[in-house]
Amino acid sequence: MNDNDIKNIGDEFVEEDETTKTEHDKALEGLYDLVLPPGVPHKLIMEVMDKFDLEVTTRKCAVKTVDIEDDNLLTLRGELDSVNNAHDYIYKKMSEKYNYKK
Repeated sequence: MNDNDIKNIGDEFVEEDETTKTEHDKALEGLYDLVLPPGVPHKLIMEVMDKFDLEVTTRKCAVKTVDIEDDNLLTLRGELDSVNNAHDYIYKKMSEKYNYKK
């Protein structure tokens, strides 16, 4: 809906169609994020990026610590299969190092 269009009551509830999506939204379509908790070693992040062809971005997420401010957490962005495989790989490597148990 453009600014020059006639607006009626209830228009704010009209579902968005493909024409209302921004270029940024279209570029992110089909991509998924894996939010990395603080403490994941940088070496492991770099390894996962190369192995699963993912890119690193940041996302504001509330982390329950002493501070109430939102933190920028690292995320790995890519296709669903790559993100899921990266999750499993990171969990496996971290559990080997720190003896995690399911």
